[in-house]
Amino acid sequence: QVQLVESGGGLVQPGGSLRLSCAASGSIFRFNAMGWYRQAPGQQRELVAAVTRGGITDYGDSVKGRFTISRDNAKTAVYLQMNSLKPEDTAVYSCAAQGTDYKWSYWGQGTQVTVSS
Repeated sequence: QVQLVESGGGLVQPGGSLRLSCAASGSIFRFNAMGWYRQAPGQQRELVAAVTRGGITDYGDSVKGRFTISRDNAKTAVYLQMNSLKPEDTAVYSCAAQGTDYKWSYWGQGTQVTVSS
């Protein structure tokens, strides 16, 4: 049973920072990749950032240069450091794991990030 549990969301002012965490039940190296998605009300879910088992990272165009995805040395968690936050970053952020079939098959429950003054 794969469990992904996010934490670290909240309310932050524009220009501020937040760090999201995703704790996995076991090694994240079981998966081809780990990623962060977000979905705002009325919008489609979009990929924010991803990191492959080999350490290659990818970012959505709207967050490049502001967000950083990383992994812990124990290989059981991934993080999303979000800097220079904007109101348009407001969304539910979900952690996801990509299985060996290259499908994003495993999801956390999501954590709300609200950027507002």
